[in-house]
Amino acid sequence: MSLPCPVCQHSLTVEEGHYHCESCERCFAMQAICPECHQTLQVLKACGAVDYFCTNGHGLISKKRVEFTPLVESL
Repeated sequence: MSLPCPVCQHSLTVEEGHYHCESCERCFAMQAICPECHQTLQVLKACGAVDYFCTNGHGLISKKRVEFTPLVESL
């Protein structure tokens, strides 16, 4: 499933931990979203591991369930 660019609506590609739009040549950071409440997740990094935590009461979220969307503020 490809995501649309928030600026021009063309398909985004994933490059080195961010999204890139070849049409408008913009890059967007990846934003982790809770699959339950669709709010931004807190990213926890320790000892090389990355975990995701929902501060809205859903606790730790499995990496397999995290939804990623482009952050509207471009890099």
